[in-house]
Amino acid sequence: MNWEQLLSLKRQGDKNKRLRKEQDETRLGFEVDYDRIIFSSAFRSLQDKTQVIPLSKTSFVHTRLTHSLEVSVVGRSLGRVVGKKILEKHPHLNAVHGYQFNDFGAIVAAAALSHDIGNPPFGHSGEKAIGEYFKTGSGRRYKEVLAPKQYQDLIDFEGNANGFKILTESREGIQGGLRLSYATLGAFMKYPKESLPKKPTSHIAHKKFGYFQNETSFFNEVAQDVGLLKQEIEGEVTYSRHPLTFLVEAADDICYTIIDFEDGINLGLIEEEYALEYLIKLVKDTINTSKYNNLVTTADRLSYLRSLAINTLIQEAAAVFLANEEEILAGEFDIALIDKSKYEAQINDIIKISVDKIYQSQEVTEKEIAGYEILATLLDRYCIATDNFNQGQSSNYDKLILRAEGNNFDYKNEDIYTRLIGISNYVASLTDGNALLKYQKIRGLRV
Repeated sequence: MNWEQLLSLKRQGDKNKRLRKEQDETRLGFEVDYDRIIFSSAFRSLQDKTQVIPLSKTSFVHTRLTHSLEVSVVGRSLGRVVGKKILEKHPHLNAVHGYQFNDFGAIVAAAALSHDIGNPPFGHSGEKAIGEYFKTGSGRRYKEVLAPKQYQDLIDFEGNANGFKILTESREGIQGGLRLSYATLGAFMKYPKESLPKKPTSHIAHKKFGYFQNETSFFNEVAQDVGLLKQEIEGEVTYSRHPLTFLVEAADDICYTIIDFEDGINLGLIEEEYALEYLIKLVKDTINTSKYNNLVTTADRLSYLRSLAINTLIQEAAAVFLANEEEILAGEFDIALIDKSKYEAQINDIIKISVDKIYQSQEVTEKEIAGYEILATLLDRYCIATDNFNQGQSSNYDKLILRAEGNNFDYKNEDIYTRLIGISNYVASLTDGNALLKYQKIRGLRV
């Protein structure tokens, strides 16, 4: 892979190549990507989607929105640090093509901003709830009428693939969705493969999948335009990762490691003194002990350690990337940057505590149980009403359900896979609160 191609400014529908030297420096294309994402309704809905605690009422806890904003800030810093060194190593990118180190930061920031845009309500359990409806719930009846990859898309419903759909899907009067640059879309594409074969190798890019069957054509267009390396595994085409994807992933890893841990402390799920010791281990090389000891409140101590920890991990992730740039460009680097970090042990200790004390806490568990029931009920009502409509057997109840939802999903489409993905996409687009409200109304619990 080569950087000029990877930094493509092309957008869906473009007939000619967009040149970096011809860009308006006050309105750079990669920065336009960021603006389009942040003003989108899909991004705004993240303000009421779970990051750690579903349906939390406390201002301490991060939502998907605040998490995404923080990941984009960390991603921007990572991109700038790396971009500066890459331009020093490949000076023609600036001298011939006009690329600036801030371009790298802008691409990573935009991709990081949108990295959770396709996630359903109720956190990662929301993905599992949608998948299990089709795998073990009432939706398993569709297995016999769908192609294997189509069915796999549903039973392993993936927020990353749904995010690609949201960012790129054409709607009536709107071609190409948000029409982001191909560089930003490439950096967003964390898992550049289809749902099958499932986890064909131990490569980090094969852990999950990155696009639904209906998006195959455009996904291939983006991958080929930015020059991702094509591979064939078990007879199926997959691609190498866009190098900047590793930075997007690192920004996410840094934020959820440190900030979810911080949420746990603020909520009293993790003992303060016990927790702060783990953060101090991570920043022992940079901490100003005198300054730290003069801080009086938990919030101030936590804020200081958080800032040091994030900066430490930004510098470390950038160093790992730059040390392995050639391997990354060759598509041969196969683990997350943080997993190759000298702080891996400290990070794993923090994550283990977060899993035990936060993610598997009683509060989270009880709300995830409710999330399963809510999402399964919505999917079932919408699927049954849609099936009955297409079979000419709609009950009055089915008609009421479809009338209430209007054009929220394409229940008239003749293709059953398109209908099911559309329903799943719509349910995934709901906020935690909106999903709960719709469930209560369908069950007659609220009028």
